[in-house]
Amino acid sequence: MAGTAPEENIDEQKLTIGNVRKKAVGIPGIMHSMEISLKQMGPLRTAQTLLAINQKDGFDCPGCAWPEADKRHTAEFCENGAKAVAEEATKRRVPPSFFAENSVSELRDWDDFRLGQQGRLTDPMFLAEGSDHYVPISWERALGLLAEELLTLDDPNEAIFYTSGRTSNEAAFLYQLMVRGLGTNNLPDCSNMCHESSGSALSQTIGIGKGSVSLEDIYKSELILIAGQNPGTNHPRMLTALEKAKKNGAVIVAINPLPEAGLMRFENPQTLRGLAGGGTALADDFLQIKLGGDQALFQGLGKFLLEEQRRPGSPQFGRVFDTAFIDTHTTGLGEYQEQLEQVTWAQIVTATGLTETQIRTTGERLLASKATVVCWAMGLTQHKHSVAMLRDVVNVLLLQGNIGKPGAGVCPVRGHSNVQGDRTMGIFERMPTSFHDALDREFSFASPRPDGFDTVAAIEAMRDGKARVFVGMGGNFVRATPDSDVTEKALNNLSLTVQISTKLNKSHLITGRQALILPTLGRTERDTQASGEQRVTVEDSMSAVHASRGRLAPASDNLRSEVAIVCQLAKLLFETDDGGTRPGAPLTDWGALAGDYSLIRAHIAAVVPGFEDFEAKINKPGGFILPHGPRDSRTFTTQSGLAHFTANELQYPLVPKGRLLLQTLRSHDQYNTTIYGKDDRYRGIKNGRRVVFVNQSDLDSLGIADGSMVDLVSEWKDGVDRRAPDFRVVAYSTPVGCAAAYYPETNVLVPLDSKADVSGTPTSKSVVIRLEPLTTR
Repeated sequence: MAGTAPEENIDEQKLTIGNVRKKAVGIPGIMHSMEISLKQMGPLRTAQTLLAINQKDGFDCPGCAWPEADKRHTAEFCENGAKAVAEEATKRRVPPSFFAENSVSELRDWDDFRLGQQGRLTDPMFLAEGSDHYVPISWERALGLLAEELLTLDDPNEAIFYTSGRTSNEAAFLYQLMVRGLGTNNLPDCSNMCHESSGSALSQTIGIGKGSVSLEDIYKSELILIAGQNPGTNHPRMLTALEKAKKNGAVIVAINPLPEAGLMRFENPQTLRGLAGGGTALADDFLQIKLGGDQALFQGLGKFLLEEQRRPGSPQFGRVFDTAFIDTHTTGLGEYQEQLEQVTWAQIVTATGLTETQIRTTGERLLASKATVVCWAMGLTQHKHSVAMLRDVVNVLLLQGNIGKPGAGVCPVRGHSNVQGDRTMGIFERMPTSFHDALDREFSFASPRPDGFDTVAAIEAMRDGKARVFVGMGGNFVRATPDSDVTEKALNNLSLTVQISTKLNKSHLITGRQALILPTLGRTERDTQASGEQRVTVEDSMSAVHASRGRLAPASDNLRSEVAIVCQLAKLLFETDDGGTRPGAPLTDWGALAGDYSLIRAHIAAVVPGFEDFEAKINKPGGFILPHGPRDSRTFTTQSGLAHFTANELQYPLVPKGRLLLQTLRSHDQYNTTIYGKDDRYRGIKNGRRVVFVNQSDLDSLGIADGSMVDLVSEWKDGVDRRAPDFRVVAYSTPVGCAAAYYPETNVLVPLDSKADVSGTPTSKSVVIRLEPLTTR
């Protein structure tokens, strides 16, 4: 029998601080997975779901985008994957009576944990202007209201269509088609806030914004640099791949401001050694780098390789660089070398907080490696200079020819299970001309070409009265975005906000004058349409596409699939009363697409390169791999047709005296904005979330005691007082001058216009703050 939902917010007075863990997973991971699964699903449902996760004939985990090996374990899931499935497959329900009993005003005071734990939404709900309670509404009336709002806009660009990384390829493709059929490219998505910097840097340097490695490359790599990433919490199944690489002889270097248990030692719950033999030590070195110092590190590594290439006494004099690769496949080396000559070791040491010896030692590891992979996540993508930083990562790999050969390449590890697939399907405000041309040919219409709004621009448009309607396809927009107060007020400006969701979250409570909740099927549930049971597809971090088919009965008979919701709305937008198509609209049979998803895949095959024979390819267990020029043939689709070395001015955050540089991060009991529990087991935090991790020497300098209560106040050039109140200070191993705290509670501190150059990603890893003891408030 499943447990009941919490009736109170997290009581931060019960927060306790314990020992920091130095190993990940093992028996504690198994126990915690089972504890949450049984609370949410009960024993029978737990078995039904967990044994189907990531199986070739099962459903794709709705958690992270780490790929599966061809040979699957019976239990092909991690601790956080089990939590993600338990949240979706829960027996708890949020029926219309819940909203009758609880007003929107009351629910706004509930914390994220309490809201999310209430269970699955069951029925479409409507919040009328001036009302404080959602009430039931029929699907026909709900979609009719939305269609009417969209059709009466003065300009289609007054509508914003957000997408979460949970959305399937089929739903994403139809969603972007509908949006472009309406006449706008306003398609912000969660990638704008995470790996947009990766896509920008990789597109500029190697011609494609995706990683270039496979699992086999991880296994065969001689050196793996893991920068700004915590796989033990955010991508736990990655630890299995790292363990295999380690057993094959790989050297692993962890580069991160915080020491993370998952990169120290992994107790693999699939093996006897993992359960009883002490597990496997992973990282050979740990570089505890300052926040924002990674560009300097990679420039230092490039400088070291250049010095060794030129040093007559070097054992590899003249042989450090892969000159055959460089001469044949790259351009820009001269400008890059000139930039490296200008940067000094003193600058590099200052920016990184590392010693020159530590950097040179890592350089020696590069010299010794014939196949190097660099993995990264948000720690590298959420700074003002993130794109330049990642271009410098690529520079180092290009020097030794570590693109397009076994065991080597770039590995941006994406967070949400289909965020990469959604982009492939066209969820992007700036799709290339080739995509628009193919879309226009397939659907006999003229898609709009001006760029749309990304996430930050969308918030600005809502704030400035330039938008009237917001539609969220999954996710929790108001808690995923920066500058929480500004974002909430921006949404309040709208005429209508619509959330297509599986579970209750804060975005249902921060609304326009009217609001709709449209409950949808989850990844774990059977999707039965006119032609029978359907399957959908997803793309992982390594460009593998495969099918996913839910097994469970839907949480409610009144749920609709994302595909069905989009198709019914599109019919209302584009079909005439006599069954024809309105002038200028995409020409297709939306009703037929809703009834048979294979018809959607046929359209995808005609529009998106690499999806030819789509249906046949996903009939093969495990699916197929999309083409990737740099990986497959060292073909680079840049303007020059070559991979680009780039000369990037060295940048790093400068923090005033008496201030700290904050990074926002997840706890272990968290996935994106979803809070699974009250603990952060690996960091020693129990029964609370409002903590800020600070180096003891900084606390001594500031005259603040470990355990004190403070407000976090960010400082930005606009002079606005952005405050996150009532945080407990925790003395922790973090670089001097650097601090860390959990989001979404600290998103309020991230200024909306503090964003990465080129990509526009909010700078959630570079927030200048001061600590204000509560006694001075």
